[in-house]
Amino acid sequence: MSKPISKDTTVLVVGAGIMGAGIAQIAAQAGHTVFLYDTKQGAAADAKTKLAKTLDGLVSKGKLDATAANQAVERIQAISDLEKATNAGLVVEAIIENLDVKRGLFKQLEVLLGKEAILATNTSSISVTAIANGLQHPERLVGMHFFNPVPLMKLVEVVSGLQTKPEVAEAIFELSKAWGKVPVHARSTPGFIVNRIARPYYAENLALLHEQAVQAHVLDACLRAVGFRMGPCELMDLIGLDTNYSVTRSVYEANFFDKRYVPSAVQRDLVDGGLFGRKTGQGFYDYREGASKPEILGFTPTSVPAASSVQVHGNCAIAQRFVQTLTDAKIPFTHATESAWTGLSIDAAQLRLTDGRPASQTGKEVAVFDLPVSTEQGQPLAFAVSNRASAEAADYAAAWLRVLGFNPQQIADSPALIVSRTLAMLINEAADAVQQGVCTEAGADAAMKLGVNYPAGPFEWLSRWEAGKVVQILDNLDAFYRGERYRVSPWLRLKAWQEAA
Repeated sequence: MSKPISKDTTVLVVGAGIMGAGIAQIAAQAGHTVFLYDTKQGAAADAKTKLAKTLDGLVSKGKLDATAANQAVERIQAISDLEKATNAGLVVEAIIENLDVKRGLFKQLEVLLGKEAILATNTSSISVTAIANGLQHPERLVGMHFFNPVPLMKLVEVVSGLQTKPEVAEAIFELSKAWGKVPVHARSTPGFIVNRIARPYYAENLALLHEQAVQAHVLDACLRAVGFRMGPCELMDLIGLDTNYSVTRSVYEANFFDKRYVPSAVQRDLVDGGLFGRKTGQGFYDYREGASKPEILGFTPTSVPAASSVQVHGNCAIAQRFVQTLTDAKIPFTHATESAWTGLSIDAAQLRLTDGRPASQTGKEVAVFDLPVSTEQGQPLAFAVSNRASAEAADYAAAWLRVLGFNPQQIADSPALIVSRTLAMLINEAADAVQQGVCTEAGADAAMKLGVNYPAGPFEWLSRWEAGKVVQILDNLDAFYRGERYRVSPWLRLKAWQEAA
């Protein structure tokens, strides 16, 4: 029904905002004639002028050939009437996120364009199936979801609605590669891949803030230590708390108010107060002139606390790391390789890797520490102390964590702490997406690394952890909070049973 898309295919981009202009740029640079249209008078012409300046800037920096830049600009035609683009073989819509407006546009385009033209929507959250409802040929509508800034971000989610023809989705998949992007197939479900799987990165840390378990700058430091470029609070401030809150509400409502996606009262209060982050000068942090951002204290090595006996428990990579550290420091110890838990016992005290239970549930003289994903010396690492422990327990636990090479950050006694809780929920959400046919494991990993710059994909984290350990974390979270939020994905539980067999 659709011809293959080649460089000879004329592309119509509807919407001359940041996303539309970026799409027009990469299409023109790939050799296509591009019509750029916007309902606002002069917006398309202004976008073309700005684009020419952007490309000139790349030329001056030696990042783009001058001839190629000029040719790309010449290929873009700003139009004020859609009827001038009737020969377009592909339209990419990048307008307001409103279902009725998008439907109306595609009904209009369906009449104007040839029957073989492919209709693509850049929607980030609206159902492709719903947008196609009412079209004469819904099978030729497909999602082509770019990420901002379009020229730099590699990911394109190719989203199929219930009636999208497989050959249409495949044509857009191949075109995305020709435009220098990395496409991933997705089924049209709320949030698609990235906006769905990413929800726990915000939600779990907002939940910790709501419980007053930790401060924003400590959360951010601990997650940057895992490899995230920005912590969740920094990232929400950059995105805009209003925008992030709106997406969260959209996913929550589209999933029939599933408690896993429930919005946060902390975020709602900031939005209600007009504190949207960087764009308003205040959010989780203060960006106004003269304001300073709080930071954690730097790592300071410590002398070895007095102890009659030290024992390493467990035989996993973390336990082996502790064995090596103590050996290098010439600290006498024994090693209980068959222990059911990982960590250290120092005289009567225990320093345990979290299994999702609070320290207070685990014992009296007990501190629990977070999952140390990185091997970097001095990385920030959250820990918590049992509410039954002695007054000096926190200082003692912090001292031993420094001996082991960490920069300890004490938080309230919360189940699964920060990193373990966040990664377990990201993995769980990705597992559900695969279970429901939204994407493949490889697609989920590529989408999260390329769409939101995660240091690893959820299934890459899972391969370095154990499915059984992740399930244990989630089950203990579920037992503590007793709600729907932490239910384990069937895919993940089956994976854990398979690994244990």
